[in-house]
Amino acid sequence: MLPWVEKYRPRSFKEIVNQEEAKYALASWICSRFRAPEQFCKTWAKSKDISGAKAVLLSGPPGIGKTTLVHALANEINYELIELNASDVRTSERIKEVVGRGLREGSLFGYAGRLILFDEVDGLNPKEDLGGLNSIVDLIETARVPIVMTANNPWDQRLRPLRDISLVVSLKRLSEEDVVEVLRRICNAERIKCEEDALRALARASEGDLRAAINDLQLFAGGKSTLTVDDIKKVGERNPQLSMFEALDRVFRANWFDEARSISFIPSFDWEQFFAWASENVPRVYKDPSVAAVALDRLSKADIILSRIKRMGEWELMPYMTEIMLAGIALVPGKPRLPRFFKYQFPQRILMLARSRESRRRRELIVQYLSQELHVSNSYVSSELLHVLSFLAKKNEKILEDLGKRLSISPADIKGVI
Repeated sequence: MLPWVEKYRPRSFKEIVNQEEAKYALASWICSRFRAPEQFCKTWAKSKDISGAKAVLLSGPPGIGKTTLVHALANEINYELIELNASDVRTSERIKEVVGRGLREGSLFGYAGRLILFDEVDGLNPKEDLGGLNSIVDLIETARVPIVMTANNPWDQRLRPLRDISLVVSLKRLSEEDVVEVLRRICNAERIKCEEDALRALARASEGDLRAAINDLQLFAGGKSTLTVDDIKKVGERNPQLSMFEALDRVFRANWFDEARSISFIPSFDWEQFFAWASENVPRVYKDPSVAAVALDRLSKADIILSRIKRMGEWELMPYMTEIMLAGIALVPGKPRLPRFFKYQFPQRILMLARSRESRRRRELIVQYLSQELHVSNSYVSSELLHVLSFLAKKNEKILEDLGKRLSISPADIKGVI
């Protein structure tokens, strides 16, 4: 069954509720720099100050429609959308491979142009992501197609190179009335009779996160002909989806046990990711070594319990693990007062895994190519032929150059994985 978030994703600006300023700014930028339908520009291009920006950076909390706005724009002006997430663009090579190919190849579907979307660019680390951020900047400077980016927090210092050349457009959290309007529209389309109080309960629980509200509506109303307040009694206990930055910040600022533990009730909470983030940031938040030692000791105890859970399958211990992990680092003696804004560090362990994943991808690509060309198995190429290739490449580097041209991989990258 198609998720309602996708089924009822707005296809036009008119269908997007209460983000008028963002729509005016985005449309004005597009109409001033690229080809767009005359009627669309006449209706939506109303902002005059676009500052000669070379790209647009859409900002705002999760679930308010940043990506949806770009999808609707592409549909309105009949542009083909090339969409990449931060996890897809960690290397300059990957950006050139995906975006470059998309710009070189013609469209099979009669689009008027192409629009590039880089989603969640604040997930990039300019020092660790192998030139990904710099490549986006270079692409913006040279591209002849519109480029739009999204970020939860565009004011991070790391994103300054992007802000300097972009029009920053802020989207706002939706009001309860806005969310109720959309939910009511979906209920009508699904022929579900919904009590007004039930819709308002869903809207209040979402705290402006429309995506979360629609997911909740499908969860409680899917397959039913009516939806009442009694059907969604537990929705009041639901917390909004949070980014890992927000979840970590709430835990470190918590002063009570229940306040810290409540983060584990968030549907989007990923305890494995949180563990990596917490381990990385405890020494940054607690600069006093004795305070940091207490917090890290408690994290280690949580890790011991987690190891037992995985080894013995005793998942009933999970609540104890999450309580020690969350409240354990939040409630430490001598806890300092955090500044209003604190810059948390993206976990280096995750970045290292991302880098190794890219290396493995290159190696697999080489193995598959040689396997097909030589009509042998992948395992034989990995165990035998890559060693031969490495030996031959030391004698004649032109071998790597030829292979690199065929696979669109630089010889240096091939040399690093064989």
